[in-house]
Amino acid sequence: QVQLVESGGGSVQAGGSLRISCVASGSVEELRDMGWFRQAPGKEREMVALVSPSGGYHLGNSVRGRFSISRDNAKNTIYLQMNSLRHEDTAMYYCWAYLSGRDNWGQGTQVTVSS
Repeated sequence: QVQLVESGGGSVQAGGSLRISCVASGSVEELRDMGWFRQAPGKEREMVALVSPSGGYHLGNSVRGRFSISRDNAKNTIYLQMNSLRHEDTAMYYCWAYLSGRDNWGQGTQVTVSS
């Protein structure tokens, strides 16, 4: 059983920065791709950023140039650094990992950007 726990969400003014974290624990048997998705009310879940075990990454079009993703394999932790935040970035941010042959999701952490 894998658990993904996010932290670091909160409220920030437009133009500001925030860093959120996700720690994987439990039956983590191997390093796999991890990432961040977000979902706002009435919207479908959107891919924000993905990171491979080696550090290779992919960013969604809407956040490219503003966000960055990184990981610490020794801690089974990934990070999302969010800069130049906009009101449209307001959403619940979910940590994702493909482990034990299935998708795993965290409980989410709320990010609210005031305009």
